[in-house]
Amino acid sequence: MAQFTSPPRGLSLSHPVVLIATWLGSGLLPKAPGTWGSVAAVPFALLIWWVGGAFWLALAGVLLFGAGLWASQRYALALGRDDPSEVVVDEVAALWLVLAALPVTPFNWFAGFLLFRFFDILKPWPIGWADGRIKGGFGIMLDDVIAAFYAVLVFIVADIAIASLI
Repeated sequence: MAQFTSPPRGLSLSHPVVLIATWLGSGLLPKAPGTWGSVAAVPFALLIWWVGGAFWLALAGVLLFGAGLWASQRYALALGRDDPSEVVVDEVAALWLVLAALPVTPFNWFAGFLLFRFFDILKPWPIGWADGRIKGGFGIMLDDVIAAFYAVLVFIVADIAIASLI
């Protein structure tokens, strides 16, 4: 049976660094933490969009990016690893940016989710370059924002291509 990952020594699960970096502990799940963090991001995205629309969701993504810089840097330092897999705030912030850019339908958001995970996992250039070369909190956060850009770009191109066929 898979074990939950533990927070770094000296930081409890309720510590703000752990709560933000692991997105309320979702990154501590034993398998595919990035996917679990992305799944955990969706209900919050729906709530933020419902309250304030796409603008507020995008703003929340940008603000969470800033909080993620701080939390992921401190979490990684406490653990002594460059990019701990349980740090998923980067997935959350980036996915919110993707979802804010798409028309709100279940299909569009599901497609955006899948496209984002695809690029985040595959890491084509420059995502992989940023992931391997840029260190610290900025490096942890940046590759996911680039993956978000790719996801939105592919969604828009596909949408235009499909519309031209109709």
